Amino acid sequence: MNIAEYKGVWVFAEQREGKLQKVSLELLGKGRELADKLGVELTALLLGSDIDDIAKELVAYGADKVIYADNPLLKHFTTDGYTKVICDLAKDIKPEAILVGATFIGRDLGPRVAARLATGLTADCTSLDIDPENKNLLMTRPAFGGNLMATIVCGDHRPQMSTVRPGVFEKLAKDTARSGEIQKVAANLTVADIRTEVLEVVKACKGCMDIGEAKIIVAGGRGIGNKEGFEVLKDLADALGGIVAGSRAAIDNGWLDKAYQVGQTGKTVRPNLYIACGISGAIQHLAGMQDSDYIIAINKDADASIMKVADLALVGDYKKVIPELVAQIKEMN
Repeated sequence: MNIAEYKGVWVFAEQREGKLQKVSLELLGKGRELADKLGVELTALLLGSDIDDIAKELVAYGADKVIYADNPLLKHFTTDGYTKVICDLAKDIKPEAILVGATFIGRDLGPRVAARLATGLTADCTSLDIDPENKNLLMTRPAFGGNLMATIVCGDHRPQMSTVRPGVFEKLAKDTARSGEIQKVAANLTVADIRTEVLEVVKACKGCMDIGEAKIIVAGGRGIGNKEGFEVLKDLADALGGIVAGSRAAIDNGWLDKAYQVGQTGKTVRPNLYIACGISGAIQHLAGMQDSDYIIAINKDADASIMKVADLALVGDYKKVIPELVAQIKEMN
């Protein structure tokens, strides 16, 4: 393989039911930085049907170019259909890096594309950078249960591929004045290429709010004690106009739906305010919330790890602290 033939950074622009996913915009922000360091073009790869408006939006968020594969067979995600179209384009155009969101779709699609292109893939990256000496992509991710960070390089194969969880990077400000090329391509795809048929799309957690979009989060952990304790947290979240979330311990105990889990095996969040109640602060949880703008920790244990990363640490029983907070917030309002 002549890796010198491969140029450009691609971002897979994931859309569902015609709605662009937030992680795609976050990856465009990081992709813009990487492409500028390499001196190459940033391309957004968009697959779907009748979603021309999304292509324009991708340019506004940093893409130099949008490759838009428009085909009715791409309206709903299928592993076979999306993989074939992406691999055909990648073999023809030869990008040096492809970034994919670590969503349910991305976790399915990324490894399949990497295997078919005979390259490597680094999953769940928390940092991406460029080696100034050899221009390789430096892909950093947690290893050994989150106890250390490993930086991985795919030096001998192209494209270099990584998946990144939602909430890790920040999207750029939308600039409607930006201009870019939108290249609409005819996807070489037939019904015979797809082994599955989408009959119906059912949302697993109907009505669930996306904690990745929340500006204020009140999260509970094992120290909350039971499901009823989360009603106390909800009172605080409602008073602040926020949303309730939980650590893995809370989800494993059935106190909250999996959709509301924060941490390495849940979602990465970066709200303006994160209130951690009864959460010890295991490194796996910290990985999912430590970039929050302001962190308040409420815990009986003054030596808990969460207290060390908090901007404000309150030592006490949440059952006494939170009702007092709620009462004062209501009085202020």
